Amino acid sequence: MKVFVAGATGAIGRQLVPRLVAAGHHVHGMTRSEDKQPMLRRMGAVPVVADALDAQQVLRAVEFAAPDVVVHQLTAIGKIDTRHMARDFAATNLLRTTGTDNLVAAAQALGVRRFVAQSHVSPYARNGKVPKDESDAFDPTPVREMRPNQKSIEHLETAVLTATGMLGIVLRYGWLYGPGTSLTPGGETFELIRRRKFPVVGDGGGVWSFVHVGDAADATLAAIEHGRAGVYNIVDDDPALVAHWLPALAQQLGAPRPMRVPRFVGRFFAGDAGAVMMTELRGASNAKAKRELGWLPAHPSWRDALAQESISRGL
Repeated sequence: MKVFVAGATGAIGRQLVPRLVAAGHHVHGMTRSEDKQPMLRRMGAVPVVADALDAQQVLRAVEFAAPDVVVHQLTAIGKIDTRHMARDFAATNLLRTTGTDNLVAAAQALGVRRFVAQSHVSPYARNGKVPKDESDAFDPTPVREMRPNQKSIEHLETAVLTATGMLGIVLRYGWLYGPGTSLTPGGETFELIRRRKFPVVGDGGGVWSFVHVGDAADATLAAIEHGRAGVYNIVDDDPALVAHWLPALAQQLGAPRPMRVPRFVGRFFAGDAGAVMMTELRGASNAKAKRELGWLPAHPSWRDALAQESISRGL
């Protein structure tokens, strides 16, 4: 198949493109940076330079590629301060709204038959069962700093799943770790934990679902090749309480045990969004992705995989 990957040089894109090429697909990788064209060529893709926020540039890029499948992996996530999530996710939220609309419109105009897009498990409602599956609702009352992010995710999912004339697939990834993410040696989160600047807030009752970036790419490849329309959680087998995974990771990194701070202190330093993430997230189930995509994560648990990530990078 001919596959057009928007966001081909991001953390998942850099894992996905070589997998697509190895599987025999012809890949065009979209980037807005002229400087990233050599990287795409090294991965085996044909570079296409376009600004995702410019509808005409996107249309020309997709027309040039003439793909069977469009894959939306566009983000612009840099350093995140949870006190200012709306500010720090603004560029990504624009890619999830305007960027999504531009890609969907181009795909529809050119008769693309399949569209696969990146989403996230974090907006699930903060009450009810643990872990959440794809039938569960999003949070009806997100805290203020998380509202724009959730709204942009809802926009993306609705645009993809309701687009006429093509099959729409949404992949809700868990918290990514591995190369190109903040959960990797030298990454922001690892370094905060190593310096004992990532405390357990309150009871640490938030449940996080992780996924290795390579496993996320494998699931995306499966969705591209044979996924049915709908939503899939792409997470490992081991949803984990913050109170469990954070001290375990600190130990694996040879770091001091994380501090514990009351929730009101956590809110002061990390804002309401940070407090919610540490105490109220519910995690996600991967049963549907396993059943319908035939996907099995090569890293079924963050426990062993994060330790191996540290060892393999020489920490």
